[in-house]
Amino acid sequence: MPVRLLRYYEQQELLAAHRTPGGHREYDADAPVQVGRIRALLAAGLTSRTIRELMPCWEDGRLHPCVRDRLTAQLAELNARIGELSTARDALADLTARVPEAA
Repeated sequence: MPVRLLRYYEQQELLAAHRTPGGHREYDADAPVQVGRIRALLAAGLTSRTIRELMPCWEDGRLHPCVRDRLTAQLAELNARIGELSTARDALADLTARVPEAA
């Protein structure tokens, strides 16, 4: 894991670090698990702000059921964006098909 990425997660308040007397960062023993959760949530298209709100909702390695509605809403929003992109792609493909090839 690149140090720069860990610092970014710390800056976004997604990961906590403690400072040694020498000023070096030390992470809790569960930091690799936390980073895995952060990466999974980022891969799902969630914002840092949303992830920060969801991080306390983990129980026994899974998200608590209370976040289901929030994730369902996020999924619906993503599906709507995919639909819009699909429509735009089809329109662009149609326009491209109407342009004659260069001689």
